[in-house]
Amino acid sequence: MEAHIFFGSTEVQRPCTNETKSPYSGEVVSRYPECTAEDAHTALKIADKARKAMRTSTLARRIKWLEDVARAVDENIEELAQIITDEVGKTIHFSRIEAQRCAETIRLSIHAAVELGGETFNSDAMPSGRKSLSFYQRVPAGVVAAITPFNFPLNLIIHKVAPALAAGNSIVLKPAPEAPRIAYRLIKYFVDSPYAIEDAISLIYGDAEVGTALVQSPIPRVISFTGSAAVGKRIMRNAGIKKVALELGGNAATYIDKSVDLVDAARKCAMGSFYNAGQACVSLQRIYVHKDVYDSFTQLLVTETTKLKVGDPNDPDTFMGPLINKETAERAENWVKSAVDEGAKILFGGNREGLYFYPTIMSSVTDSMNIICEEVFAPIVSLMNVGSFDEALSQINNSQYGLQYSIFANDLSLVRRAIDDFECGGVVVNDIPTFRYLQPYGGTKQSGIGKEGPRYALEEFTEIKSVVIF
Repeated sequence: MEAHIFFGSTEVQRPCTNETKSPYSGEVVSRYPECTAEDAHTALKIADKARKAMRTSTLARRIKWLEDVARAVDENIEELAQIITDEVGKTIHFSRIEAQRCAETIRLSIHAAVELGGETFNSDAMPSGRKSLSFYQRVPAGVVAAITPFNFPLNLIIHKVAPALAAGNSIVLKPAPEAPRIAYRLIKYFVDSPYAIEDAISLIYGDAEVGTALVQSPIPRVISFTGSAAVGKRIMRNAGIKKVALELGGNAATYIDKSVDLVDAARKCAMGSFYNAGQACVSLQRIYVHKDVYDSFTQLLVTETTKLKVGDPNDPDTFMGPLINKETAERAENWVKSAVDEGAKILFGGNREGLYFYPTIMSSVTDSMNIICEEVFAPIVSLMNVGSFDEALSQINNSQYGLQYSIFANDLSLVRRAIDDFECGGVVVNDIPTFRYLQPYGGTKQSGIGKEGPRYALEEFTEIKSVVIF
């Protein structure tokens, strides 16, 4: 139940004075120690000393290390999944998938590291140039500071840790305070591996004080953060001259054209709206439906939503568990009430019991309502009746965010327009805008800077060094 600190390869067993309680049962499921800004400085200094060993290590050694950790994850899927469910209330079915994805992400990072390379170029292309052997290569950035959220407490850690180590960096991790033990279990696999490179990875806990210390220090050359846009802005102000990769919020939207299979679209949209209780930056929040099929689609979406089981996250048949904390549940409830006061209608749900906010479908909404213009991060989706794709496009792009959007359509011209005109980092066709595997993952506008995904994270965690040989 205890989650300890790792100062490099040294596990530090302090009194675990902080507690994490299950959002479902309210029972204490994890204990972890208090950390300070001084602890952040200590971890960074250790990482700084370890970066030479990482930079000079062979890729073969790092591959063995990562492969060994992937095997450990594979062998402990059930334990890891249960910790995720205990700490953040994610249903056990999806916790198992997350644990499996963790091992997959490690292996994909290995492949990306093997393929990562430089490029030669012609230095005599200009009349003033000189013939030479000219190329660039990618080299480790140095020290990476990673800060991760609660909603995917294992996979979002490994999306930073595995590429950072594969690229030859040392790293300091600060996970979400809601999920300390899953971070501890994963980092312990790294530290305990016989292939571990000494002091290459550190784990500390803490709040904004610790995060600020990591960000403001001159030691890390890359800050990799996943979380809210508000915190991302503070990081940008405090980071100074270093690389910053920010995966921030979103309010994902889709357009339903009149030509599509409405049953299929409704089933997918129900899952995309309420998966993980809406606690995902690509959770489907806005659905724009062509007027000719609006009524039919609305009824189908309600029907599909009624099929989703809400309850005990330990039950394999449960689709949706509780929200992470009381503050989040109250905010969801208040935003729905505020929207209703402004003229919105509740088509389904809208009720709260403790930390459970039941799947909610809204209509008659406007762009000024919080449930439309902000990131809800709760199981709330809104339906808009539109006369054309052009009308939907204008409203979809009228957002401060731009992470992922999607379109359900059989008309290739509409699909092409969506690809060209959606103002976002990713477009999905004939499915929900909730897709993240190998592709570059990241958004535009207030949704962040930089890209994740193993190959693209490796690029974020390396520098280009130009070489000219005469």
